Amino acid sequence: MDVITELIKRAQLHRQRIVLPEGNEPRTVQAANRAIGDSVAEIYLLGDREEILDLAQKYHLKNIEHAHIINPATSEFHEEYAEKLVELRKSKGLTIEEARKLISDPLYYGCMMIKTGMADGQLAGACNATANVLRPALQIIKTEPGITCVSGAMILLTHAAEYGANGLLVMGDIAVTPMPTAHQLAEIAVCTARTAKAIGQIEEPRVAMLSFSTKGSAKHESVDKVIEAVKIAHELDPNLLVDGELQADAAIVPTVAELKAPQSSVAGRANVLVVPCLEVGNIAYKLVQRLGHAQAIGPILQGIARPVNDLSRGCSVDDVYKMIAITANQAISLKQIG
Repeated sequence: MDVITELIKRAQLHRQRIVLPEGNEPRTVQAANRAIGDSVAEIYLLGDREEILDLAQKYHLKNIEHAHIINPATSEFHEEYAEKLVELRKSKGLTIEEARKLISDPLYYGCMMIKTGMADGQLAGACNATANVLRPALQIIKTEPGITCVSGAMILLTHAAEYGANGLLVMGDIAVTPMPTAHQLAEIAVCTARTAKAIGQIEEPRVAMLSFSTKGSAKHESVDKVIEAVKIAHELDPNLLVDGELQADAAIVPTVAELKAPQSSVAGRANVLVVPCLEVGNIAYKLVQRLGHAQAIGPILQGIARPVNDLSRGCSVDDVYKMIAITANQAISLKQIG
């Protein structure tokens, strides 16, 4: 059974309330129809009801009648949410008039649904930029305790079963923070290990902090940052198996690890890879995906107190469907931890 099938089964057993703010976007509505039909989640579509139903009719989507369709601008909770937003943003001088305008935006309305306990997670980005998806999440839901930065993880399902967890590796950050500090790198390590456990179904995450150096083979300030990040990661989560600095081959190839880092508890057996900067992460996962014909699942946003995920604007209906299941699983894991 592959990881997506397992995630779908888990979502079906513990149905979560997932908000889709882009309710008038065709791929989103089609994915919602499929998710409802498969009982993957309880779906909330935000937008104009007539537009959504017209899309359902156009694409012959019979299950949309079972979705909760809400127009934020006319919702019975509009004023209540606006007042709550003013309270949350009072230090920024937000007025009630400004808050009412923001709450009419489905991205803000959906995050307020999560904040008030009316929903468990949100998924958007099919027609919104990442910044637009993240802004209301950070203003309303904020980051999880002890975490200051948001990052993105990518699950890579490769054909090389000898590496990672039977060919599965989780990489972060590949989506959000361009040049993380040592402390942010440590946070990314902790969050990516949690994602590996909750979404990648990896029971024992082994985190390699990657660099162009292995255990002092090169000297550079960027290497020093990775070494410092490892120390901080141990402080943030003393039980986490994390080591670095490690080159990519030393991280995943046992024979190379024996030569370069024989004392490491992670080298040669890593299943979670933390890259030193976003540039490296974005390039690396796309090369693995295209040249290695790996399946790349994500990005999965992490570090936010409740699940809010961002889609690529080039996503397919299947991508949206899978991310609904992933968002639901993040919500399930948070409830089990809490």
